Amino acid sequence: MPHVVLLGDSVFDNAAYTRGGPDVVTQLREILAAGWRATLGAVDGATTEDLGHQLTSLPESATHLVLSIGGNDVLGHVELLELRARSSAEVLARFAAAAAQFEARYRRAITAVRERRLPLTICTIYNGSFPDPDFQRIASTALSAFNDAILRVGFEEALTVIDLRLICTEPGDYVNSIEPSRLGGAKIARAVWKALQLAPTADRVARVLSV
Repeated sequence: MPHVVLLGDSVFDNAAYTRGGPDVVTQLREILAAGWRATLGAVDGATTEDLGHQLTSLPESATHLVLSIGGNDVLGHVELLELRARSSAEVLARFAAAAAQFEARYRRAITAVRERRLPLTICTIYNGSFPDPDFQRIASTALSAFNDAILRVGFEEALTVIDLRLICTEPGDYVNSIEPSRLGGAKIARAVWKALQLAPTADRVARVLSV
């Protein structure tokens, strides 16, 4: 029996933010084909350093893994958005250093997941929904450096990638600036199911889903 396990953070573990509505895994279960199972292994607040704990609890029956992690790592660098610097080069250097640190942690996390030798789908970090348009533009631009690292690893590992920046695009997809609402969760669940239906290929080909 196919059994998908959702790993990562509150992108999947969003029950605390749906105001009584269904969370992502519940909505995924509603659209899975007959015979499929879905288990929530993600933990709200988790970072790339916490993924090992989730892997130790992975059900033996798991056949597919979907991972959304990294947003909380990025929150650890939020001070960069208000950095006072002497030049744009200094700002870019600080962002480059933060992105490089993140990529190293993300690569370790992916290596640990890949050791399970199960089909893996990964997700980028969505842009969120901030009330200030100027801050939204700055935050989305800053996130690009971290999402580039995720995409690079996904391409190198020939993984299926769900680009959440193109999935959760409306203010209603979020219950606050950074947590998925019931509506956003439904979009995420549909994207996960679409990814799971992709037939495996003999070639090492990365695939990106945007709808």
